[in-house]
Amino acid sequence: MTEDIVAHRAAPSAARGADADPITTQVVRHALNSAADQMKRALIRTAFSPVIYEVLDFAVAIYDRDYRLLAQAPSLPLFMGTLNSCVSEAVSAAGGIEALEPGDVLIYNWPYGTGSHPQDVATVMPVYVDDELIGYTAAKGHWLDIAAKHPYCTDTTDVFQEGVIYPGLKICRRGELDEQLAQLVICNSRVPDMIEGDMKAQIVAVNTGARAFEAVVRRFGIASFWDCVEHMFDHGEAIVRSFFERMADGRYVGEGVADNDGISDDRIRFPVAVEIAGSDVTIDFTRVPDQLSGPMNAPAPSAVSASRVAISMLAGCGEAPNEGHFRPITVLTRPGSMFHPLPPAPTFLYGLPSLQSIEVIYHAIAQSMPGAVPACSGGCIVGMTYWGRREASGESWADGSPHPVGQGAWDGGDGGTMLHISESATRFSPAEIWEAKNPWIVEKLELATDSCGPGQYRGGLGVDFVFRMLEDVHITAAMDRSQTNPWGLSGGGEARPNSAAVTYSDGRRETFSKATDYVVPKGALLELFCGGGGGFGPPEKRERQRIAADLRDGFVTSDYVKRHYPHAADVSPDEAPG
Repeated sequence: MTEDIVAHRAAPSAARGADADPITTQVVRHALNSAADQMKRALIRTAFSPVIYEVLDFAVAIYDRDYRLLAQAPSLPLFMGTLNSCVSEAVSAAGGIEALEPGDVLIYNWPYGTGSHPQDVATVMPVYVDDELIGYTAAKGHWLDIAAKHPYCTDTTDVFQEGVIYPGLKICRRGELDEQLAQLVICNSRVPDMIEGDMKAQIVAVNTGARAFEAVVRRFGIASFWDCVEHMFDHGEAIVRSFFERMADGRYVGEGVADNDGISDDRIRFPVAVEIAGSDVTIDFTRVPDQLSGPMNAPAPSAVSASRVAISMLAGCGEAPNEGHFRPITVLTRPGSMFHPLPPAPTFLYGLPSLQSIEVIYHAIAQSMPGAVPACSGGCIVGMTYWGRREASGESWADGSPHPVGQGAWDGGDGGTMLHISESATRFSPAEIWEAKNPWIVEKLELATDSCGPGQYRGGLGVDFVFRMLEDVHITAAMDRSQTNPWGLSGGGEARPNSAAVTYSDGRRETFSKATDYVVPKGALLELFCGGGGGFGPPEKRERQRIAADLRDGFVTSDYVKRHYPHAADVSPDEAPG
């Protein structure tokens, strides 16, 4: 493996924008965010599969002609730092900007350029004002099946088992759909109707964004628009830098632990370092293991994205991020490693190490500023993909979903229950949608008692799901952190890890974490036990009234209280405040 190190940085500040009117800049910023939100709404309203219109497993964004992020609608944060790579690599693969024309739309899913597995397919559209290229609109969404060895895989050994590759091809030329290419895409899927619908929905989304983007530029004029953009970027940069100026300079190292790579049973430890120098932040992935035989490899844009999500969520003051927020961040990767794999290394489970790396970055920062970050969450999205053929019609079907975990407590409050921060704007389908679309009954969906980490502030609870299958269902379970408990901070305790099981009609029960094409027969129960969040602060400092409220609400049992809060072993639910 090569020992070269690659430094990934946002574009530096340009020498313009200082004289931009701050009020006009704010109007431009909100107009761009509105344009991105129009893309999101168009995609949701026209997509065919629930993983798009319910789960929101997609991202839409607007970039300028230098591939700098102007605006992104809230959807899938983990895609936040990968779309610029999608755009630039798709344009390069198509022949560069000279090969583009108004109305073109590119389709691209080479994982080492998208930062995802091949199922996350990007559409990219150049945007022009009076024949001048001003930027791009992009949409990347998870397609349920693109002819991989299975609709979802945990055991691939090279990228060619993971689906059909679309290397920056023009799905639309000057506004006209390329019917032959579209048919090629549609025919290479087990669920062609869903793929056709979602592909066309993404084309609608980038067209919607292009019109809105063009309108913003025309409204303010090109010169004024670019001045406002630079001022907007400078403001985002200043916000992030102001946070890290308060942190002591130094190198802080956290360590992630993955259950396995999907092929072997060996645990995988990967250190991630955070270096602070003034207001500059370097996230160092160079000491991680060499690229793995199984699909737990995260392409380099994933490492960049995870770093940007972690930092902008922590230091961005709740603002919608733009390129400026990323300027203080440098990400170091080593080609040939699990966070910078080289072709044809498998990448299907790229998301699991990527999202865990966000937790590791926070764990490293906690060494200097423990009150600034939360304890560990369940550390996973407990992803499931389902497919099969309907008994009555023989029609192929597929669906997929992440599932929520407990979030870590922080210095000032208990942890919540939600999807992992890497997917914090996404969701899982309502039970009614699941049951209407798929052959199962949701028998249980409830917060899991005693699953939280104890502390002065307790972690968020995990969630228990139980599905009773009404027909034979094939599943792929993409789950990690089943062998390692979520950590607490500053004396807080560990929480329950993730797990899953199938209980058969004869009472036999099997547990698993990663599994590809696992058949859950008709009448069997699929059980998901999503992990809780770690606690913050010593448990003996938790107030009796808070413990009483947890008892009253069923979050913990009296045995849990006796074990973790002996100072309040005699507490009664009646002591909880009204």
